[in-house]
Amino acid sequence: MTSSLIRARTGPPVLLLIAVLVFLLPASPQADNKDSEIQGTILRQIEAFANDDGEAAWRVASEGIKRRFGSSEVFLAMVKQSYPAVHRASAIEFLRLVPHGDFEIQVVRLKGPEGKRWDAYYRMVLVDGQWKIGGVQMQPADLGI
Repeated sequence: MTSSLIRARTGPPVLLLIAVLVFLLPASPQADNKDSEIQGTILRQIEAFANDDGEAAWRVASEGIKRRFGSSEVFLAMVKQSYPAVHRASAIEFLRLVPHGDFEIQVVRLKGPEGKRWDAYYRMVLVDGQWKIGGVQMQPADLGI
């Protein structure tokens, strides 16, 4: 009688643990894959900017960005003028990925050409299985003490 009570008391937590593991284990590789795909997209665009390759930078931009700027030339000129830390980043560090409903926010710390550090908040959208950059907002990085 006692052993059946113990089994009854330990059974559900064990089953709960197994259920949690079943749901978490398959999600891990997908989460890692999503992280690496998003980071890869951002790195491809930053590399394209570094090489002044407007077409390559344009390919990873969302349709909203494309409608707003109309051409890769106008887009590249805007980035050169308004986002020098993105255009000529000398250091890149991926900080965190924040789910936000229909899109993700990838926080990236950049070091600009003047040596100043910036936190860039990339809005990432999934379009036909490909991550695209839907915009970026920047603010000076908090360097702490």
